[in-house]
Amino acid sequence: MINVLIADDHAIVRDGLKQIFKETSDIIVTGEAANGAEVIEKISKNRYDVVVLDISMPGRGGLDVLKHIKTHYPAIPVLVLSMYSEDQYAVRVLKAGAAGYMTKETASEQLILAVRKISEGRKYISADLAEKLASSLDENRQKAAHDKLSDREFQVLRLIGSGMTVGQIAEELSLSVKTISTNRARILKKMNMKNNAEMICYAIRNGLALSDR
Repeated sequence: MINVLIADDHAIVRDGLKQIFKETSDIIVTGEAANGAEVIEKISKNRYDVVVLDISMPGRGGLDVLKHIKTHYPAIPVLVLSMYSEDQYAVRVLKAGAAGYMTKETASEQLILAVRKISEGRKYISADLAEKLASSLDENRQKAAHDKLSDREFQVLRLIGSGMTVGQIAEELSLSVKTISTNRARILKKMNMKNNAEMICYAIRNGLALSDR
C-alpha cells in the first residue's frame, strides 16, 4: 500500500485528491496538511511513501518545504502538484529535488500513474517538460532574466508582479519586511531594473504574475 500525504491549503482540493485515490486499491491518503509547517510536522511523526505537495501555500512555501524534505528526509519522494504551468516552476522544483511535477488540470489517471511511479523511486515528467528540462541544461541557450534569481527571489518577483507590497509579501511568507526588501533589492540589481513598475511589467509579460490574486 502506498501511503500518501496531501499538502494543499484548499480543503476542496484535498477532498478531490482523496476521492481520486479512494478509487484505487493500492494508494491511501494517510495524512493531510494545509500549510508548510503542518507538512514538516506530519513527516517528522509519520511514515509516508509519497508527498503530494502544492507549490503555493501560506507561510512556508512549497519550495522551502521541498528543500526541507530533501535535506532531512531524502528518501521521501515528492510530487509537486500546482496550478502554475510547467514553464513557470517545473524546472526549478525538479532541480530542487522533486520526483515529479504536474499541473492541477492533469487527468486523474495521470496523477495515479505519477504517484505509483515515484513511489517506486522513479521520476514522473511529461514529454513537454522533459524537453524544457533538457533545454535548461543547454549552456548555449539564451536564458531569461529571471533565471538568474534564487528560488526566494523568484517567489518575491512573482508576488511583486501580482501587485503585492513588501509588507504584504512579508506577511504572506512569514518573513520580515527587511528580508523581503533585501530580496527586492537583489532582484532589481540582477535583472537591471529600477523599480516595482518594471518588475510588474516583466512578470505580466512573461506570464509570472499570479492570476489568483
